[in-house]
Amino acid sequence: MFQYAAATGGGSILGLVGPFVLMFVVFYFLLIRPQQKKTKTRNAMLKSLKKGDKIVTIGGLHGTIMEISDDIVVLRVNDVTKLTFDRGSISHSVATDVEEKV
Repeated sequence: MFQYAAATGGGSILGLVGPFVLMFVVFYFLLIRPQQKKTKTRNAMLKSLKKGDKIVTIGGLHGTIMEISDDIVVLRVNDVTKLTFDRGSISHSVATDVEEKV
C-alpha cells in the first residue's frame, strides 16, 4: 500500500489540509460563533441598564440599581443596604428575563 502511494505521488495537498479546514469550520459554527453571539447580547444588556432596573449579580445577589456609571453600579438590596459592584459583575436583568418568558 505504501509503495502504491509513493508511486502515485503521495496524494494532493487538499487531501492533507482538507480535514483541518473542515474541523475549523465545524468548531467555528459549534463553538466560536455562539459564544460571540452570547457576548454580544450580554454587552448590549449591560449597556442598556438604567437606574431602577432589578438585576442579579454573578454571585446571585438580587438588587435594584440606585446609581450607575461607566464601571460602577450601586445596588439597593433592602431599605438601608447599598452595595457597590463593578458593572461587569451583573449577570442578568430580572425585567428582561420576565419579558423573554412571556
